[in-house]
Amino acid sequence: MKTLGTKISEYRKMKGMTQDELAEKLNVSGQAVSKWENDLSIPDLPLLIELAKFFHVTLDELVLPEEKIQPVLLPAGERKDINQMFLRMTVDSVKGDRVRMNLPMSLVKAAAEIGLDISKVSGNGTHGFENIDLSAIIQLVENGMIGRLMEVDSAEGDHVEIYVE
Repeated sequence: MKTLGTKISEYRKMKGMTQDELAEKLNVSGQAVSKWENDLSIPDLPLLIELAKFFHVTLDELVLPEEKIQPVLLPAGERKDINQMFLRMTVDSVKGDRVRMNLPMSLVKAAAEIGLDISKVSGNGTHGFENIDLSAIIQLVENGMIGRLMEVDSAEGDHVEIYVE
């Protein structure tokens, strides 16, 4: 399980920054960043929000343990309305591209109905979203599946995730 500190450290390093550079960006001390990364303290909520925006991740991605987004099949009585849920897709390419798509499931359903090709929406030259069957994802969610539905590390080094919450 990745801790908040581990995630902050990984995201900072992905940006090629030192602890002091991140501290300067956030107007905190380098010691504060060090304490966060070593899980000796945690940032206040406004700083967590700023960190999530800076690293281009959701607040959930930043603070929740990864087990929370593992796939779960919910019984019918515990399911949320699909129109209140989000489909989250991410690609971290070996070339340094970071694509984040956070789509309301109501929009995903509409896109599937008109046959929209998601790979055309994901950006120029970014691979990973090809051949995604939106209808299959919708069917899984309607049958109670939430959490991480797919995680793939390609031979080229790209990392792709699809999850629903």
